[in-house]
Amino acid sequence: MSTLSLDTPLLVIGAGIMGAGIAQVAAQAGHPVWLYDLREGAAAQALDKLAGGLQALEAKGKLAAGQAQAIAARIRVAGTLEDAAGAGLVVEAIVENVGAKRSLFAQLEGLLSPDAILATNTSSISITAIAQGLKRPRQVVGMHFFNPVPLMKLVEVVSGLETAPAVAEAIHALASAWGKTAVHARSTPGFIVNRIARPYYAETWALLQEQAATPAAIDAALRGAGFRMGPCELMDLIGHDTNLAVTESVYQANYGDKRFQPSLLQRELVDGGLLGRKSGRGFYDHAAGAATPVLNAAPTAPVTGPVEVHGGCAFAQRLADGLRAAGITVEQDIGAPTVGLRWATGRLEVTDGRPALQRAAEAGVADSAVFDWVVADPAAGVRGALAFAVAPSASDSFAAQAAGLLAALGWQPLRVADAPGLIVARTIAMLINEAADAVQQAVCAPDAADAAMKLGVGYPAGPFEWLQRVGVGPVVELLDRLDQHYRGERYRVSPWLRRAHWQARAPQSPARHAG
Repeated sequence: MSTLSLDTPLLVIGAGIMGAGIAQVAAQAGHPVWLYDLREGAAAQALDKLAGGLQALEAKGKLAAGQAQAIAARIRVAGTLEDAAGAGLVVEAIVENVGAKRSLFAQLEGLLSPDAILATNTSSISITAIAQGLKRPRQVVGMHFFNPVPLMKLVEVVSGLETAPAVAEAIHALASAWGKTAVHARSTPGFIVNRIARPYYAETWALLQEQAATPAAIDAALRGAGFRMGPCELMDLIGHDTNLAVTESVYQANYGDKRFQPSLLQRELVDGGLLGRKSGRGFYDHAAGAATPVLNAAPTAPVTGPVEVHGGCAFAQRLADGLRAAGITVEQDIGAPTVGLRWATGRLEVTDGRPALQRAAEAGVADSAVFDWVVADPAAGVRGALAFAVAPSASDSFAAQAAGLLAALGWQPLRVADAPGLIVARTIAMLINEAADAVQQAVCAPDAADAAMKLGVGYPAGPFEWLQRVGVGPVVELLDRLDQHYRGERYRVSPWLRRAHWQARAPQSPARHAG
């Protein structure tokens, strides 16, 4: 089996946005590249456009003088597949159809060297299925890039059941040599990114279904948690038809697992042609001059008496320090089992998955409210919208004081309906849970999951980084509470996460630490 080096000839099949981007990255790394497309003239048009883009980068000083021409000169249009018979690596970026990809690879097996590697840029199709029936299935591997290829750093290296480990390692090393961050993944529905990302959308649809918050409120809360775009504006950008198709594909491939269940609300948007930016309307109106949705500001009122901060963790200390800085008298109970604020007869606590009304009933405290998880890195200084919910039993004056305390701490208080787990907490917990299941099933390693979600979809942190910040106990507790509330399999805790929780709580035998 040949090794791959930066002078290995490459064949890129498919001259669309992805194929042209792959050809550019390979040529920039030094490879001679053939670019082929079944549609006559498409490869030549893509090469002309690519060359123009390179010249623009050179004009801006992002490429050295003469580099644009040198890169473009390494790419040749292949009139037929036979023209590229000397390729040591093929990367196909054709239509997402397993039959078309398998047929193409079968044809290439008769043209290329026996040790040539056949890589597919599929984002969701099983690598094992593509390799079925081929003469050399061990040579077939996934090399999943993200758009735009020249800018996005992540490459998922996906192994099917028969992919040779040496082939996967060769692709991993090559992607790294191209300046990409490569992560190994096992071929399961959605691979890493498209699988772990599902809850970012699914929890939004669940909240919208039960009328817990508006799209603008959900987006604001998750931007406040550090995400560059909220899920509603992101789905409008992606296109609801595209997002629904991926969701349905993952759902069907997992035999109807409720965690991946598509939303009737999204189906309604698609059926109505409200696809997002591409159609001019989705959650939002994207017409020129359309008004930006405005969030209703929660009424605020000052707290006149002292505020008792409960909890002995670093976040509780941040709350105490923030209130003192705002000129509020603070007392602390570092031994309290829950984190939150108490004053007069009321309490405002971090959500643990129970609605404020349930906590009011169980504690016998009418003036009860809960607020969302704060998961942003404290060093980033992120302050934005923070969701909170008030029990229906609470007074209006208490609700205004709760909002006033959050405002005093620097957040924009965002009052939402009293839904279990609010917005950020249930979304982050489910992202962590899905990542834990991926690790449990040997789809990827924890560090690969973190890298993939940060580089592939721009998350502010990886799921296991969030787990470290929040702690395994609160995550498991919140998921269990969601499971108890909704009574379905959707919120079941991953066995990996459950075991980590037990391990964190189990006493350590003295013998483990002996001599």
